[in-house]
Amino acid sequence: MNEQRKDVLDMLVEGKITAEEAERLLVALERDQSPAASRLEPRPKGRAKYLRLVMEFLEDGESGRLNVRVPLQLLRAGVQLVALIPPRALDRANAELVKAGVPIDLTQLKPAQLEALVEHLDETIVEMEAPDGHLRVFCE
Repeated sequence: MNEQRKDVLDMLVEGKITAEEAERLLVALERDQSPAASRLEPRPKGRAKYLRLVMEFLEDGESGRLNVRVPLQLLRAGVQLVALIPPRALDRANAELVKAGVPIDLTQLKPAQLEALVEHLDETIVEMEAPDGHLRVFCE
């Protein structure tokens, strides 16, 4: 047990803080330590299987966590399925994507490009820290 956690528990035992206050402090300590600990754990080398998005945040004094794991095989299958879509349907889909602010041309999406992207993601970690949360995107 680290020293900070022990201090919080000692204050709880001594009646200096309530159980709810102790819980909030412990959650804040875990949140502060979690990003540093995750940076120290390198992913074992090999082909990445998942794209992960982990977000920890505070909202209205409550802590929350979002943990999304997307199989990269799903992305590969999606790119291959695009080849089966009729050209007119692709044109309409592209137009809707542009309207939604997503400038992706589905007719130009090729499996080789996706593999290059996945290979690059395999070595990339994106992290963002803010006063009210932490975001981490990586492959595993």
